[in-house]
Amino acid sequence: MAYTFQVTIDSAAPHALADWWADALGWEVEPSDEAFIRGLIAAGHATDEDTTTHNGVLVWKAGAAIRHPEGLERAPRVLFQSVPEPKTVKNRVHLDVRTGPDEDHKSVVERLLAKGATFLHDGHQGPSVWTTIADPQGNEICISN
Repeated sequence: MAYTFQVTIDSAAPHALADWWADALGWEVEPSDEAFIRGLIAAGHATDEDTTTHNGVLVWKAGAAIRHPEGLERAPRVLFQSVPEPKTVKNRVHLDVRTGPDEDHKSVVERLLAKGATFLHDGHQGPSVWTTIADPQGNEICISN
């Protein structure tokens, strides 16, 4: 049996990081269902402390998700979940983002650096070249063509 999955990234500020990654990948932040959230609070299944406001919208404090604009059939969902501790070591898992042959990966790296990423190093193996950067919260990403 084959399984589906989502990628989950720990975060100190999941909504801001979801916005950053959605922009970085050209993906969409999943919309919040404010009526659903309010209904769960009214029914006693959640509290106001479980929520926050992000960009003027009521959202769950615990996390935010992004998805490919063509849906979950195209790529797995990425969830950013709130954790209290800061990142302290290199990720054991990271995303490799391929820009494709029509876009120079260096221009993507420069755009992401301007939006708060940090340059880590350039790499190559045979004809393959990539740049490793970190998102604004220190999670590694490799960008290649």
